[in-house]
Amino acid sequence: MRLIKVQNTLKKMNLQFEYTEIEGCGSLDFGYRGLRYHIWEFRDGEWGVETNIRQGGKDEELLGEYEDEIVKILGEWK
Repeated sequence: MRLIKVQNTLKKMNLQFEYTEIEGCGSLDFGYRGLRYHIWEFRDGEWGVETNIRQGGKDEELLGEYEDEIVKILGEWK
């Protein structure tokens, strides 16, 4: 099981999500206020994620402590 901090945050926010894991990388898909969001983990030398949680229509890559960054961004959602 991967992306535990993010999964726990989504549960606290009462958001339903789909979790899958392929080749050791976690993937989360969920909706919020009518928009679809994703967090797709990858490993290309170092671990990271591709996500659109900062700007719903634009993907970005987060590296390093990406789970902490995602939890911080989700905490700013009202």
